[in-house]
Amino acid sequence: MAWFHYLQELYTLDTLDTRFTTPSRTSERPLPSSVSVDPAQPSLKKRDVNQEAAPSRWRTPEFGDNSDAQYQSFRDNIPYLCLVAGLHLLTRRLYDRWWTLNRSKSSSSTSSSQESHLIHSPTAYPDRETVFNQRIKFDVIFSILLLFALHGFSALKIGLILGINFLIAKRIPRELVPAATWIFNIGILFANELNQGYKFTRIAELFLPSTSSLSDTNRNVAFSHSWAQWLDNHGGLASRWEVTFNITILRLISFNMDHYWSRSSGGPNLLEKKQIDPDRLCERERITIPARTEDYNFQNYLAYAIYAPLYLAGPIITFNDFLSQLRYPLSHLNNSRIIRYGVRWLLCLLCMELTLHYLYVVAISKSKPDWNAYTPFQLSMIGYFNLTIIWLKLLLPWRFFRLWALMDGVDPPENFVRCMSNNYSALAFWRGWHRSFNRWCIRYIYVPLGGSNVSGGGGGGGRGRMSRLRTIFNYALVFTFVAIWHDINLQLLIWGWLITLFILPEVVAGLLFPKRSWSAKPETYRVLSGIGAAGNILFMMTANLVGFAIGLDGTKGLMQGIVGSASGVVFLLAACTALFVGVQVMFEIREEEQRAGIKMKC
Repeated sequence: MAWFHYLQELYTLDTLDTRFTTPSRTSERPLPSSVSVDPAQPSLKKRDVNQEAAPSRWRTPEFGDNSDAQYQSFRDNIPYLCLVAGLHLLTRRLYDRWWTLNRSKSSSSTSSSQESHLIHSPTAYPDRETVFNQRIKFDVIFSILLLFALHGFSALKIGLILGINFLIAKRIPRELVPAATWIFNIGILFANELNQGYKFTRIAELFLPSTSSLSDTNRNVAFSHSWAQWLDNHGGLASRWEVTFNITILRLISFNMDHYWSRSSGGPNLLEKKQIDPDRLCERERITIPARTEDYNFQNYLAYAIYAPLYLAGPIITFNDFLSQLRYPLSHLNNSRIIRYGVRWLLCLLCMELTLHYLYVVAISKSKPDWNAYTPFQLSMIGYFNLTIIWLKLLLPWRFFRLWALMDGVDPPENFVRCMSNNYSALAFWRGWHRSFNRWCIRYIYVPLGGSNVSGGGGGGGRGRMSRLRTIFNYALVFTFVAIWHDINLQLLIWGWLITLFILPEVVAGLLFPKRSWSAKPETYRVLSGIGAAGNILFMMTANLVGFAIGLDGTKGLMQGIVGSASGVVFLLAACTALFVGVQVMFEIREEEQRAGIKMKC
């Protein structure tokens, strides 16, 4: 029974993220002193799929699908990532121990005659600010070393971008900061993509003449070209730094905007005005209450922008929240909860390995097969498990890096708070999918654009419709940025616009069938909602297959294979019935959460 109880604890919301089991506001108080996909046609051999996949590492006859390049990169480097994470945590402990001993020695040397009273000396126990500054220094040093190990001399390019962004925040007139920040960082997204990370050889060619036009006596320019080539050849363990830099762009924007807003707010004095204990701040207050004016300096900025555990993939945490957690460590980060979170990550890794071992849908999709060779049921399973693998391949690195941060005393938001299959609302789905990025977009894009509010007083049907239209327009802008941020290509732009388009039915249904109008017929409303939710699920699956799995042409072929025959239409109706039943279970899960006082909004 003890093991059963432990398994129950593994899958509680408290293990995943305490933000859902703690109040969202801090009360003011005085400060204290298996489905297997087989080809429908016998002529479609396994070897046609194997061409797109790496060999299986399992010593069994079954095929192992390791053809997804993104997950393959993470999977193959898990041992090295664990080594770096362990080195980081161990080095911090040793540094803290050395720093404490060194401080004690310096204190004892200045007051050796009072050695017996050292335990009561204020210098024996450093204050909060001293510990905070000591931690920041370690973060900066370790992160810079990691940056050069990962990207070699390209770390200098990253440093230049970070420096320019910092100057935008600190040097230009305040009213120009938001526009300059967004123009610069979106420009960097395009420039990184178009210039492929600014090779040193291309920079040398731009500023120096070509070596083919040089005379024999002019060897210094030729030497410069060879020197640039040497720098490119020493690009570190991950020479394509521009691929992972998109996540850093979000942190650069967060720093600039948090600093911009801090100059027009009450600042950290709000803590004193409201008499809130800084050790008991909730997440909302850590995000919205600005850091101290002197905290917006280059050292803190650097520690935040390239913080080692979150540098490669996130999750995203705002600058204000990051500094607040470093200065006022969170009390809920205990070993028991972190161990449960780590065990849960291992179970997800096992689930992914079993899925890839027996369901090779990624390799099937990459081989661009004849979709007519599959039955409608098989086509639907190919689409469904493609999306499941996408969810798992993103969940694993995000939770790994979050686990690393938790062990280091920083609690970023959990990116996936629900299973992919436990979603029926397009709006709620995006609140729980890459949740930290969603919250970042709300804070820095959606709300500054006006959100769903229309200025001016009064209400009415016309104003309500205008509010809905503005919401849809703002969603379109948000998802356009999300698509560009992921990658600059037409496929993802189509995905972003499809998401906005597929949100429309949900918004329109909410206008036509408001919940308050059906308060006398809750069962009827639940049935109508289930029908609409089943359609929503199909829309969401279609959009994500286009954006992240098989592209527009592949999705069209898959859909034609499902609805292109009478049997396919019958299967689609049966699938919608199954989705309707599943949605009723999802409704009950959320109602149970509400009865427990949990409001996840997704």
